[in-house]
Amino acid sequence: MNLKDFKILVPSLLTAAILTGCGSDSEFAAPPPSNPPSTPPETEAPAATPFTIGLLPDTQGGSDSEGQAHVSMYPMREVLAHQAAAGVDMVIAVGDLTDNGSDIEFAEWRSIADAYAEQGIEFLPVMGNHETSYAYTYNWIENMRNFIPEDAVHMPDYEWINYYVVRDNVLIFGLAYYNLPIAYSWLKETVESMEGIDHIVVASHDGLIGAKYGQTREQIVDGTKGDDWVFSVQPQIREFFADHDVIYVQGHEHQYQRSLISAKTALTTTPSSSTPTGGNYRMDTYTQIMAGNASYKGYEFRYGERELVQMIVAQKNATMSKGSSHFDVNSSLLTFTDQRIDYASYFAPHTATSNDADQDFTAQWHLMDKFSRTKNRCESVIYPNSIPADTRPVLVLQTQYMTNDCYGDDGSYVNLVGGQNNTFNRTDTRTRDMSFTPGFTRAETMNDLIRLNYQWLYQVHESWTPNLNSPVRVIPDYDANELIIPETTIDLKEHVTLSWLPANETASDILIISGTQNQTGVYQDDYGVLKNIEADTGLSNSQPDGSAKSAITLPPTATQDWDISSAVSDTFAVQFTAPEALDSAALTLGILRDGEWQAITPDNCIIDSAWSTSYLSDTPARNQDCAGTPLVGYDSSFGNRWWVVLNADAEIALIAQ
Repeated sequence: MNLKDFKILVPSLLTAAILTGCGSDSEFAAPPPSNPPSTPPETEAPAATPFTIGLLPDTQGGSDSEGQAHVSMYPMREVLAHQAAAGVDMVIAVGDLTDNGSDIEFAEWRSIADAYAEQGIEFLPVMGNHETSYAYTYNWIENMRNFIPEDAVHMPDYEWINYYVVRDNVLIFGLAYYNLPIAYSWLKETVESMEGIDHIVVASHDGLIGAKYGQTREQIVDGTKGDDWVFSVQPQIREFFADHDVIYVQGHEHQYQRSLISAKTALTTTPSSSTPTGGNYRMDTYTQIMAGNASYKGYEFRYGERELVQMIVAQKNATMSKGSSHFDVNSSLLTFTDQRIDYASYFAPHTATSNDADQDFTAQWHLMDKFSRTKNRCESVIYPNSIPADTRPVLVLQTQYMTNDCYGDDGSYVNLVGGQNNTFNRTDTRTRDMSFTPGFTRAETMNDLIRLNYQWLYQVHESWTPNLNSPVRVIPDYDANELIIPETTIDLKEHVTLSWLPANETASDILIISGTQNQTGVYQDDYGVLKNIEADTGLSNSQPDGSAKSAITLPPTATQDWDISSAVSDTFAVQFTAPEALDSAALTLGILRDGEWQAITPDNCIIDSAWSTSYLSDTPARNQDCAGTPLVGYDSSFGNRWWVVLNADAEIALIAQ
């Protein structure tokens, strides 16, 4: 029996142990399939079954001494072993499977993937630029038709190139390199015709907003005069993806990055809350994930944050050059369970540069990024506390964990009521340039090129629209007739979400708090070399006043480690108000730990008090035996209102005492 007939139950990504890569053998074979789970009795009520997608980054391996290109078989093998161990149902290969599209490379790729496909793992391969440029369509179809699912619906005139599948309540598109604008109308019509879809994943090799590339830079700002195939639809794509809460995954960049892309601009994308008539609403953004690397080459961070429309919340690269001692191999997992999404991304350093036997390695995986959220949520971008004080009156530049009310379906509502983002990651970018050719490029003058950059990529620095990365993001060099995008230093933001699930062994609906502990104070340069954020200043001209970002003093809890499995968030407080119908005398504030609901703190340790921000620094008096327990309060003057001080993401609800 084929394993894909079953859904493989996997533990919550938030509590899963770090997986260690499987050993290797000379055949690059997958481990033997495990026994399929038994079918539950028909009398049992069906439970929501997780559906897990693994992301396989670019796997091209370069050429040997005789000029023959190869697949990077060692990293590919480790990614698939890691994902199979996590119980993935599907793997999306995000393009550049090969370097030159040769029969030898396709055979190498299939020698690893076939074994996992035989175990029941589905593959959704998309074409990268190394396929569209070097592989014949015939070769692609012959090698990939057995991986692309038989029930895939293909885009007319782009069969085997753009297609989609539906799995449970998840709609998944696979689009070839540079095909997102081409496929947009078909994608939009497909989404609007669907019923019962809660989650949308769009996978392509490249995206609108890049780290090194990006269609907006390549085809609009740096594009050809009158060539409007991206120009004409880019804003509509951003708006549509934001409206439908799309998760966009891509390869191409050979580095890991997670961003929010705004439908409008970053500085007009306000935190979300709820309205009396409409309930909870989301931010006007979509999630973009660059899947990282599984090849024998890495890219530096070029051009920087496109801060006009982009808010970077995770960034890591390793180039094995310019002082970087290794590459990274990356494995990311998206798990969909009814309305819920759990995401976890892992990295493993390695120094392999070919498929020679002496380059073999076993990946040691480390958790570096995660989130958990549902469709019913409120969200905020919490900016780092490094932003200058005179920029903070701007509407969205919020450094504190403070939110408006966010409602559960049962009438419970919560808000964050204190804390500050003092623990954040920092990254450098390198200097790049752009040029123009009158009559050929869209920009025909230097002013044109400056205007296009500020219309599509970078934030103009004014007191009412401050640019936190530099007062001048583009500098004209009239002597060289080039526009310089100078190196700068970027402090990452936090994407904090408050999501709701229906009550489950709890008295109230369940709140999921996510996004508070993804950064630890790590500082890297543009090539991935570690720096010390407490000792090293940022690059010159990286503050809004033209100075360098200062070295900062981190909280004692900051680990400055890429592995976030033991990360501690900045201390923050959350207030939980329950419906009046619930009997507060019989309830307490609970937390989900290791799959079990338990009281956050003993009943005798709960203080009777309204929340005060002073509690973040001055703990109120409690019984002596309460030392070391979380600070929890009950506001009896309000009734049915609890609050708690936390230092980690959490799932909380009211439970019976």
